[in-house]
Amino acid sequence: MFANMNLENTKAQMRKGVLEFCILSVLSNGDAYASDIITRLREARLIVVEGTLYPLLTRLKNSGLLSYRWEESNAGPPRKYYSLTESGKTALDELRISWDELVSSVAQTQITISKS
Repeated sequence: MFANMNLENTKAQMRKGVLEFCILSVLSNGDAYASDIITRLREARLIVVEGTLYPLLTRLKNSGLLSYRWEESNAGPPRKYYSLTESGKTALDELRISWDELVSSVAQTQITISKS
């Protein structure tokens, strides 16, 4: 049972580690409302709740990677739509390179292990 708890924690930490990258990736397809971002992340099986997303969005905005605009809504109060800034697009490109390198490195370790 203890091993399962550690495994679940490790999986959760791995997901958390890529969330900012995933948020930037979602927004690279166009501006999005927070609930749209959550939906896209859930569809990708990166379970996210609002309490996790909003601090990440704030951090990315404060870092200059995102901006937002308010838009009137027919279904209630105005909505905040997030978009990538030029710095956000550059950061996303750099993160994609890092991600590809990481995936390649992990795959290489698996090949090495299977040959042993």
